[in-house]
Amino acid sequence: MDNDSTKKNILITGGAGFIGSNLLLYLVPKYPDYNFINIDCLTYAANLSNLKKIENLDNYSFKKVDIRDVKTLRDIFKEFNVNSLIHLAAESHVDRSIDGPGDFISTNIIGTFNLLEIVREKHMDGEPFRFHHVSTDEVYGSLGDEGFFTEETSYKPNSPYSASKASGDHLVRAYHKTYGLDVVTTNCSNNYGPYQFPEKLIPLMIKNCKDRKQLPVYGDGKNVRDWLYVEDHCTALDLVFHKGGSGKTYNVGGHNEITNIELIKLICSILDEKLGGKSHEKLITFVKDRPGHDKRYAIDASLIERELGWTPKYKFSNGLRTTVEWYLENNEWLDNCCSGNYLKYYENMYTNR
Repeated sequence: MDNDSTKKNILITGGAGFIGSNLLLYLVPKYPDYNFINIDCLTYAANLSNLKKIENLDNYSFKKVDIRDVKTLRDIFKEFNVNSLIHLAAESHVDRSIDGPGDFISTNIIGTFNLLEIVREKHMDGEPFRFHHVSTDEVYGSLGDEGFFTEETSYKPNSPYSASKASGDHLVRAYHKTYGLDVVTTNCSNNYGPYQFPEKLIPLMIKNCKDRKQLPVYGDGKNVRDWLYVEDHCTALDLVFHKGGSGKTYNVGGHNEITNIELIKLICSILDEKLGGKSHEKLITFVKDRPGHDKRYAIDASLIERELGWTPKYKFSNGLRTTVEWYLENNEWLDNCCSGNYLKYYENMYTNR
């Protein structure tokens, strides 16, 4: 990789995860004159095999780095002359944050702080640097039956995960106000699409349907979420990174509100058509609700549409069908995730590099 200081040398944190993988697959071929440095500590949900299509391109590099390791972070910034950042690295599964919040605090708060401190030092040295912080709509808490989250909505996080992400958002905003860092923040709704680890709702239901296992539904299944196809999210991130106003926050949503139970029934219907056999709806099993389960999320994405011209391309019915078909066509990927065999890819590809 050519680390010419006149080029954009963009650090992507968490680039082997679901959104990070899709973002790199989108950005690296689109911007051949940029250098992309992907760092990820390769937790259970990170999968380098997602990035096979780009791993040998001249403008892409991967390094196994934990953002909690500030010394190694500094080395990466120096080695690659990093001059911009898209920060995706995070512990992100709400259920896991309830069972063990410690990793969420150390990664989502301390890790973000480490990055901000290094960027602050570069800023103090007069080096221009854009810091794009990628966050979630869950920081806003829970909505009633009406209304939408806007960029002005007060923060009311209700889980250790959302509280840790809210803390990161506040740190990013504070570093802009206090130190003048060039930052942008995006808060997105629930993503879905290829390469999502099968602990999340949509791939979990697809996997369990394929295996004729129970489909666990929290509570009465009437919690509402807004769903955003991951490719649409990538186009929004691209726009905000390049054109978003410094210090501004942009909400990114898919305009696809649906209850969990309606969503699961849609997945079952598609799989009835694709796989045949007994109705998959018969596998639905209602289970005890999780603590602090937010009732409804819904994003008002009018600001990013008005200022940057972004609107989601995918209708939910099309995006969901495309997603189900991708998982059916990628059985080996799904099985490797569930068995842990995907972890071998790093050893095979990178140990001796």
